[in-house]
Amino acid sequence: MSIHEECGVFGIYSPNPCNLATLSYYGLFALQHRGQESCGIVVNDDGVFTSHKDMGLVSEVFSEDVLNSFPDATMAVAHTRYGTTGGTNRSNCQPIEVNHQKGRMALAHNGNLSNAATLRNTLELSGAIFHTTSDTEIIAYIITRERLLTGSIEDALSQAMYSLDGAYSLVLMSPQKLICARDPYGFRPLCYGKTPDGLYVIASESCALKAVGAEFVRDVEPGEIIIFSKNGIVSKKEHCERKPRKLCIFEYIYFARHDSVIDGISVHTARLNAGAVLAKAHPADADLVIGVPDSGLDAALGYSRESGIPYEIGLIKNNYIGRTFIAPGKRLDKVKIKLSAIEDVVRGKRIVLIDDSIVRGTTSGRIVNMLKEAGAKEVHMRISSPPFLHPCYYGTDIDSEENLIACHHSIDEIAKIIGADSLGFLPVEELGALCGNTEYCSACFSGEYPTAIPTDTRKDRFEKRISEI
Repeated sequence: MSIHEECGVFGIYSPNPCNLATLSYYGLFALQHRGQESCGIVVNDDGVFTSHKDMGLVSEVFSEDVLNSFPDATMAVAHTRYGTTGGTNRSNCQPIEVNHQKGRMALAHNGNLSNAATLRNTLELSGAIFHTTSDTEIIAYIITRERLLTGSIEDALSQAMYSLDGAYSLVLMSPQKLICARDPYGFRPLCYGKTPDGLYVIASESCALKAVGAEFVRDVEPGEIIIFSKNGIVSKKEHCERKPRKLCIFEYIYFARHDSVIDGISVHTARLNAGAVLAKAHPADADLVIGVPDSGLDAALGYSRESGIPYEIGLIKNNYIGRTFIAPGKRLDKVKIKLSAIEDVVRGKRIVLIDDSIVRGTTSGRIVNMLKEAGAKEVHMRISSPPFLHPCYYGTDIDSEENLIACHHSIDEIAKIIGADSLGFLPVEELGALCGNTEYCSACFSGEYPTAIPTDTRKDRFEKRISEI
């Protein structure tokens, strides 16, 4: 079991028709780390929507011929998905497209609604028919329902937000407008930028803005709705400051790409800070500090700087293994296929090994064993997050305590299970040191939830019949 995030969203508004499909492709490529199950692009050519969505990585789904089949357009919405709510199948690919009495809409969503099961049950009992098992369709349905009662798509979205609870960073497109919105807690990141030739770009992370040549303008505020159209940019803030800010702290620890900046905080700097905190909280008598690629590298550098222990590259990641990799013949250790130890670096050395998290402990055990097989004398493991002790309802793929090793074993027991000579986690009370404030959600570590805990907590909790609810 590994930790996954919900998805990445992307959108572009152009004053004149141009090749937005290719730009969206570049944007999704930069966000591929946020979702590797499926992806999709929808472009808007004067109210005519053209789309392509399928299972697979961005490079697998969008060939040159597919990209060339898109018309020039003035707007585009794109999405790359890892599903935490709803099954892994083509029907759950995003963006979701809706036709209704007042026009069309395409919607891309990052996050997870904590009240999704309740909303879906209510909608189904009122006659709603769903075609997917994702909570994104619930959002689309509520926005569409409100659109039939309001004068604009942005007013419909604003009304819908009173019904939605939990995490949602959205990019949606109507025939005339491109709109983005972030839930009032700000669980998931969202920002926008502008290219030199006047295109506005919305993305989950700032790294995707750079990928298409856009300069970062600012983060979307928690609760804010921003409308891009031929009339310019309009910001609606009636939902701002309704709730306390609660950005997911794991964005800084693992999810985000380390060259991104989220809510004014550099992800790279946050991970350096995590490593420094670890060095103070859990020092080790060692010869080298190494990190597990990729998210453990920055924290390892921070540990090294704080402790004075030299930093080295001791593990190499195979960058050519994607989700379609198949090991022929007998079952192989996938960790050894994805990672390899540099024997000349680790042989005979006492190693401090930095990783971002431990879930079940299986992967950590294999990495520790790999280093010892390569000749490491000792391996002292340090984790740049606290132990996972609680489920997440806001888009992280931790849906129960059943598979969390820290729920069933002490730290000393975990160290013995994974074969480490010692083990230390980031103290939960030190999480604020990563981002310099206390405006974050750490419920998966602390159990302190910003929203009501849902009564139905299964990952794929919508594949029940109404009679069972």
